[in-house]
Amino acid sequence: MIHQRTIDHLVLHALEEDAPWGDLTSETLVPADAWLHAELVAREPGVFSGAEIFAAAFRLVDPDVKVQLLLGDGHPFQAGEVLAEVSGPARAVLRAERIGLNFVQRMSGIATQTARYVAAVADTHARIVDTRKTTPGLRLLERQAVRDGGGHNHRSSLSDAVMVKDNHLAAVLSTGLSITAALLQMRERLPHTTHIEVEVDRLDQIPPVLAAGVDTIMLDNFSPAQLREGITLINGAALVEASGGVNLDTVAEIAATGVDIISVGALTHSTPALDLGLDVAPGL
Repeated sequence: MIHQRTIDHLVLHALEEDAPWGDLTSETLVPADAWLHAELVAREPGVFSGAEIFAAAFRLVDPDVKVQLLLGDGHPFQAGEVLAEVSGPARAVLRAERIGLNFVQRMSGIATQTARYVAAVADTHARIVDTRKTTPGLRLLERQAVRDGGGHNHRSSLSDAVMVKDNHLAAVLSTGLSITAALLQMRERLPHTTHIEVEVDRLDQIPPVLAAGVDTIMLDNFSPAQLREGITLINGAALVEASGGVNLDTVAEIAATGVDIISVGALTHSTPALDLGLDVAPGL
């Protein structure tokens, strides 16, 4: 769960960006005593994510606005379903509307897409995980959305775990040091609790990486046949992660090779927002 202070910080920043000197339209057109009752309505089916962020947008504009959440994070819904009800001073509801929708649409879009990937590999033991390809400043929200969709999170930041990628290896090899020696030296400098993952893009890189006793080996842009060869070489000595070329058309075949983890950058870097709307309740 994301701490309430973090939610409030992100929402307040968004509200300030959207109305730095107030809502010119509502404050000059809508009477101060006007009241609105509105519903958050799904225009398409999906998986809900961002309930608390949506509610915070209205609360932080005016505590007199009441939000009743009818669905919790991680729950599926159908088109036409009412997901929340909002009641309060009209000016406040109108000011918070777009920010609340932006957050919940973005997060629900990610949760919905993640659920599709999770369903596609349901008959395997592969775990669907996200990447660091997130919107700057919104990683915590987008990672929660992945969890709400049934997926899992990779490392949160560069500080969380070691992940040696191709450019790291190129830099090491340029000094004349072998991959195995460099990884062993690195391990000596790290706390014993630190997880070490290494990315390889060729089968012949696996043995020298294995010799260093790493925890996870990422097979990057391997074909299904190459993934099977890689899994045979690793032979249970490390977790096997597949990355690159992963989409809804390929993920089931990748999972069927027997990999442990499938990382999918598209969950956060190119998933469209879900179509949700805030509709004024009928009769008002």
